[in-house]
Amino acid sequence: MKNKIKTIGITYDLREWYLQKGYSDDDTAEFDKEETLMAIEKEISLAGYKPIRIGNIFQLVEALARGDRWDMVFNIAECMYGDGREATVPALLDQYQIPYFFSGPVIMGISLNKYMAKLIAEAGGVPVCRGKLVRNQFDLQLVEAEVNSYRLSYPLFVKPVAEGTGKGITDKSIIHNSLELWDVCTELLKVYKQPVLVEEYLSGREFTVGVVGSGTDTRCVGGMEIICKDDLPYSNFVKENYEDYVEYKVLEGDIKDQCEAVAILAWQTLGGLDGGRIDLRADKNGRICFIEVNPLAGLNPYISDLPILARLNNKDYHFIMQSIISAGIRRCTSNSRSFKESYC
Repeated sequence: MKNKIKTIGITYDLREWYLQKGYSDDDTAEFDKEETLMAIEKEISLAGYKPIRIGNIFQLVEALARGDRWDMVFNIAECMYGDGREATVPALLDQYQIPYFFSGPVIMGISLNKYMAKLIAEAGGVPVCRGKLVRNQFDLQLVEAEVNSYRLSYPLFVKPVAEGTGKGITDKSIIHNSLELWDVCTELLKVYKQPVLVEEYLSGREFTVGVVGSGTDTRCVGGMEIICKDDLPYSNFVKENYEDYVEYKVLEGDIKDQCEAVAILAWQTLGGLDGGRIDLRADKNGRICFIEVNPLAGLNPYISDLPILARLNNKDYHFIMQSIISAGIRRCTSNSRSFKESYC
């Protein structure tokens, strides 16, 4: 059925589009650069399809209203508002029965909420660290009660529950006492207007693993250890200045096997499709724990973690992109499923 697919639309949030409208650097931290779109267009063309730029959710709505249609959509749109923002484009495409690459709205919504993703991952047997969700001052009192009863212990780590690209993470994110807990959580609640995830700090090594495919077809395409200068957290600032602050090391041996096993189990448990990234960190005893899943992993060929880890593992950008495109096409044209089926 491959010959039925000729055009592939691309949904995305171009960072420059939002900056010109007055949004801040922090507001647009997850959005894409022009060079990312050009690289994706090139890879779609190399795979034998015609790429067509659609744009963001607003531009997608306008295009659909005009009657524009595409055989498939390559969706990397993060969107701007609400904790279901990454689910809006796939949900809309489902209603028009237009198949797309990457995960559907339910998976996107769960994955963006790090607390929900952890609960589901843990239920599937994926190792996680202990934590609580803080929505208000009463929840902060509950966290303190957990600490006092030894069900949680300092240091803790805090971050907005539904942000990506390290947004909301700073050198203050590691919490050592009650005063820091209240001050930092109160500030995060005010700035990001969403709950704060409070977890026991994983003091071991940090890793990220790339995956492609879905279900039993999931496979790893490599992983890397993330070593931040001066033990800084892997924040948005550090990521954007990674050449100055971060050393990336390829995973080898037993640690590679452990990380890949946890990554595949997490991806399958959460139902990720086509490609993405799993972030992991070791606890004080060396146990590899799930941090979060990235079903819309950055695809900038130079600065995004997935292409970087691929290069470290002797797999270039072309390999990663063609693997994702092949996985999506294969899934959507499977004889066992309708071509227009939702989540296809």
